[in-house]
Parts: sequence; structure tokens; C-alpha cells
Amino acid sequence: MMVDSTLVQVGKNLSEAMRILGNGDRALEDETEKQSFSRSIPGPLQGDGQDVATILHLVHNLIHEKEDEEKDQTSQCRMQNVGEQAHMALLGHSLAAYISVLDRERLRKLTTRIQSDTTLWLCRLFRYENSSAAFHEDDRDGLVKVCRLVINSRYEEYASEGYASLTSKQPVIYHSASGRSGLGQHLCSQLGLPLSSLCTVPCNTIFGSQHQMDVALLDKLIKEDIEAGKLPLLLIANAGTPGAGHTDKLGRLKDLCEQYNMWLHVEGVNLATLVLAEINSTIMAATRCDSMTLTPGQWLGLPAVTAVTLYRHEDPALSLAAGLTSSQPVAKLRALPLWLSLQYLGHNGIVQKIKHATSLSHHLLQKLKTLAFIRTSVEDELSSPVVLFRFGPELSAESNGGSVEGYCAGEKDVLDTFNKWLGERLIQLVPTSGVDVVELEDEGTCVRFSPLLTAAVLGTEQEDIDGLVEKLSELVSVMSSTLSLRQDFREEVHRHSPSLIYVEELSWPGLGAVRYEPQIDGIDESRRKEGVKKINSELLKKLQEFDTEITFSTGPEFSTETDDCIFVGMVTEDVDIIELVNMIGAIGRDIEESGRLLENMTDVIRKGILEAEVQLQKASEEKLMEEGVIRQLPLFGSVLNWFSPVQSSIKGRTFNLVAGSLDSTELTYSTKAQAGRPLPQEMPTSSTKRLSGQRLFQRVSAGTDSFSETSSIAQVEEPSRDGCASQSSSVHPPISLSAPRDDIAADATPQVDSQIEVHVSSEEKQPEDQELDHSER
Repeated sequence: MMVDSTLVQVGKNLSEAMRILGNGDRALEDETEKQSFSRSIPGPLQGDGQDVATILHLVHNLIHEKEDEEKDQTSQCRMQNVGEQAHMALLGHSLAAYISVLDRERLRKLTTRIQSDTTLWLCRLFRYENSSAAFHEDDRDGLVKVCRLVINSRYEEYASEGYASLTSKQPVIYHSASGRSGLGQHLCSQLGLPLSSLCTVPCNTIFGSQHQMDVALLDKLIKEDIEAGKLPLLLIANAGTPGAGHTDKLGRLKDLCEQYNMWLHVEGVNLATLVLAEINSTIMAATRCDSMTLTPGQWLGLPAVTAVTLYRHEDPALSLAAGLTSSQPVAKLRALPLWLSLQYLGHNGIVQKIKHATSLSHHLLQKLKTLAFIRTSVEDELSSPVVLFRFGPELSAESNGGSVEGYCAGEKDVLDTFNKWLGERLIQLVPTSGVDVVELEDEGTCVRFSPLLTAAVLGTEQEDIDGLVEKLSELVSVMSSTLSLRQDFREEVHRHSPSLIYVEELSWPGLGAVRYEPQIDGIDESRRKEGVKKINSELLKKLQEFDTEITFSTGPEFSTETDDCIFVGMVTEDVDIIELVNMIGAIGRDIEESGRLLENMTDVIRKGILEAEVQLQKASEEKLMEEGVIRQLPLFGSVLNWFSPVQSSIKGRTFNLVAGSLDSTELTYSTKAQAGRPLPQEMPTSSTKRLSGQRLFQRVSAGTDSFSETSSIAQVEEPSRDGCASQSSSVHPPISLSAPRDDIAADATPQVDSQIEVHVSSEEKQPEDQELDHSER
């Protein structure tokens, strides 16, 4: 058998390209070649051109540039699992470019065979016999072309008169309220129809699934439109809604469409289960519809494979006018990647992939039933491939010793916030699971597992589901503890009012938010806000330095309270809320008083210097009166002091920064010690005695309802991360600058002496032993 050398070369080139893009292990030889891979700034086009390997390495660097920038982060991005079947799909795009240059007759025969085979295989796989297929890149284009087909068939003069023929009876397109967002608007935009031609059908409110179209209400809407002189044209039904994965009552909808001569189009992820041996009767009813849109690329993990719309219509001319078929052979090459991939997988391989996805859903559902505080929502436990679950504990005061009284206000918003955090954490911790976060009107925020859309792409296996459930169990324990302690945290913060203010932020997934309010009077509002922001910013930095599992942050990105608030994250059940709040308040007071002392330091020193100058001048005058004028003369004074020494009574002064006053240095000269400086004492410690291994803010016994009796926190012992001795951060009571306090040291300026000594020495000649004594000082 002869083998086309060009086809062989295409396959080799693709394999080499995939190897380079996947590994990127080719070392660059010189710095000039490295600079050619600049990723941030576009460069000029090379004059001599570059070889294929260099260009492929450039593509590799562009693909993986984010990984280099985020290599230190723990989160992993979801990458598609490119297997052999994916290589076949990619090979199809290369072959399509090669086939397109063949002579016209050979190209026509080849493309007709490719499209015919693909259509036949898909119709048999999905039990949709005697139909045609349209291949399109955008999965919405098939529905747009189907609408054109229906308009051409229902309006006979549309081909000649165009949109003028629609004025006699305005066409109406019906779609479900739980359908794809923006799909109806896209149809009207592409077809040139007004939005009044779009009718949204509400879902069930009493009987049946709340995500299924209300058939009785649809019947009523159709009758009203007919009475208004409109033409019911087409109904879009769901076999797996985008959010919850529920399927409309397709059998009843088909009967209704036949009654009013309407076209029924079905789309949704549950259509993939039509390839299985055992099919739910609700899904099996989709085979009666007039058209359906399939996305085999997502279901089978095939990259860059077109979507397919299967439809039943007997007039090929109208199909050609609607764009469902094409007279250009090159346009039929869109089916080539799918044609190659279906042959590579085979019928059994395709069925196995769909079956594997549905088994993952069933396995996850059985695991979720064993978890407390997790509520699941599925349409059919036996066959539904979409699983929804959310964190929703039964609010009761017995949970972890916490109180939930008064928590009902904003309960749904808080639970939605927690579930959004849960979904985001699961995506980061188990990226191969394929879960995502969805927001539904009735259920709220949920975590969704839809393996038909992700399992083949990410290579999800049963071990990934087990890992997902394990991480979920850990997160649920933390979330339930945090939720039960939120009210206790709120009440404890209120007890510290007005210094601490509780900030209600429903979009924060954590214990809550608090703001320290300094007691500042006599300043304008702008300066007060600036002071509040500065103190809370410093307070946040000190809290983040603690060796604790509790996270302190500035809160949500788009929150209006993030500038001057401290947001406390998730906590475990053994957290001592009283100690935590006391610590926040005590550190805030310490920062406030330290800042107040620093602000007043300049005025205190200035006043002290002026007072010192006055006292020095007064001391100089007293010295002159006591010793006489002669002793002040340089020569005579020295001689007179030698023969007749005089004992001066003038003493120096020391300036106490804490008290803001001048004191005598007489005690200093007599005892050789600074007056007013207390002897080193141990820093006051928290009244809560910590056991060995007990962490900060942790209760002595986990799981009990009694908290540690903690009054005011004076110090936090923070273990040093390098194994050195622990450092202490002291928190002082308010310091008054108007009067000295014997029990307070001026710690506002550490490593700087808090007393300034001003010594006044007599110019009069002193005895030799006195001079030596002065020199020693």
C-alpha cells in the first residue's frame, strides 16, 4: 500500500510540535536567542526568518509564562489532559490544511465521505436516526441556523420579500427561564428580530423540579400569542439546564409543539447519556425532537472539535438557504478532526467515557450522603450526571458551644458567602475534580460537579473524588465552627464598645469584621478617619505577626469597609473568642496611646527645654549671689577657690519625658542611679495560663462549652519562629501626660533613655577631689 509522504511528514511535524510544546526542554545556547523569546513586549519581525523549532519554543514560552510568574503559589491551574485521542483531533486540523489544496474533484469526494461518515456515526450513537448534521465552531450557531430554516419553511415569501414577510405575523421563540443566559438575545441579534419576539417561560413553582419549564404556563402563553396575531415558531428545551442539570418534560413539550405546529430544539449536557445502554425515559424523549445540539468535544475531551447540530428536514434547498449545509467542499472539512477522533475511540471507547463520567457522579453522591452539614441536590440519583451540593448546617445552639440566636438576619447571604468560599477552596485544593461554583435563584450559591463537561478534559478519576470528599470534610468542620461562633464574636465585640465596633459584612467568609475606634475629640472628620485608618492598619500588622492559625486580612476585594477594618478568617472550635477580642482591643489601645505619646512628644520637650532654661538662669543668679563677683573672674576666682574652697548648693536637673517635668539630680549624684527609672521587672502576662503546646487564642479543652476566664490581656507570648527565646509585646493602660505615674515606664521610644539630664556646674574653682568627682560623672 502506497503511503503519501506528505501525510507522514504532517504526522511527524505534529508529534515534534507537541513534544516541544509539552516539554520545552531544549536549552537556549546564547543570550541573544533568549531575548528573542521576550514575553511582555512585542518585537519587530525578523528579516531572515526563524526555524520551526525556534518558533515552537516561542509559543511554548507564551503558553507557560503565567506558570513562571505564579510558580510560588500553591494553587494549580486546570490544564487539559491531552491524550492520544486529543492528538488525533489536533492532527485533523493539520490534515484539513493539507487536504484543502487538493484538486476540486478529489476534494469534493473526500469531504463528502468525511461528512457522511461523521453524520451516520453520530446519528447512531445518539439514537437520532434519519437526520442531517451541521458542524459549527460556536455551539449557538446551529440553533441560529435552525431558526432560519424554520422561518424559511413557515414564511413562504421570506426568500423573496425578506423581513417584510414577518410583519403579517410576528414570530415568537420560547425558551426556559433556566436556560442559557443570553441565548435568546443572541438569537434575536443574529436573526434581526425584535426582543418582543422572545418569550421567556417560567419554571415550576409548586409541582415538579424548580428548574423545569412549566408546561401548563407555556400552553397558556402560546394561546395568548395566537390570539394576539403572533406565530409560535420554535421552542428551546433543556436536557440538562446549565446550572442544575435538570431536564425538561420533553415528551409533553413535544406533544405541545405538534399541537401548535412548532419546532422543538433540545440542548444540554444530559444528551450525552443517549449513548448508554440504559437511558432515563425523560432523556429518551429527546430523540423525538426536531433538532438537537451536541458538544462531543467537551464530553470526550477532544480539543478544538466543532459542535454538531442534528436536525430532521426533508427540503435540502431550505437547509442550504439557512446555512445548515454548504456547497463549498472546504467548509465540510470542519468535520475532519471529529471524524478522526471518533474512529480512534471507537463505539466502545465513546460509551466508556460517558459511562465513566456518570459513575463519578454516582460515586460522589454516595460519599456526600455520609457528610454532615452537606445538602445535595440532584434530579435523579440513578442517572443524573450533575451533582449539586452546598454547606447548610441546621442552625442550633448546641453546635460547638456557639450561639446562633439572632443569626437569622442575613442567613442566606452568609451561607452563600461560605459556599462560594468552599467552592473556591475545593478548586484550589483538588483542581482535577472539575468542580465549580454556580449561583441558582432558589438554592443560592452551590458547588457543582458536572463530569461530562470536565472529566474527560481534566482526566478525573475516582481517586480524585475521594480526595475531594476528604478535603470537603475538613473544610466543613472549620466552616461549621466559624458559623456557630460568629454570633459570640459579635456579642463580645459589642461588650468592648465604643473602642471596638463590629462591622456587618455579609460577603466575608469568616468569623467577622471589627474596627478599633480611638477616643479622639476636638478634631475634624477627615483627620479622625485618617487616624482610625492608621491605627487599624498598624493593628492588622501586629495581629498578622502572631503565630496562630487564624488569618487576619483587609477583607473582600470590593468591600467598602476594607480600608479601616480587620477581618478575621475561619476558626476552629477550640478558639477562645473572649481572649481574641480582648487581645484586639488591648493592642489597639496600646497603639493609640503610643501614637498619642509620640504626637505630644515635641510639645513636651519644647516646654521642658524652656522651663530648663528659666531654671538654669535662676540657678546662675543664685550662684552669683552665693559666691560673690570675685569668684566669677577667671584668674582671681581660681586662686581664691584654691585657698578657700566653697561648697556649691546648685544641683543639676533631669527631664522626665513621661511626666513632662524637671526633677533634681541630687538623688542621682548620691546613689549613682537615675531617679524615676524603675528597676527591671517582669512584663505583665495574660491571666490565662497556657499549657505546653497550646496555641494562641486556643481554649484549654477543645469541644467544651466553657471559655477561659480572661480579663484584660496585657501581653501575648509569641513563640519565635527561629527557635530563639520568646519575645513579649506589652500592652499598657492609657498614659496621662498631665501627671507623672510611678508605675509606668516611658516605653514609647524603646532603646532611648526616657530622661534628659541637664547638669549645671559652677565656674568657680573647686577642690581637687571635687573636680575629680565631677569628671567621673
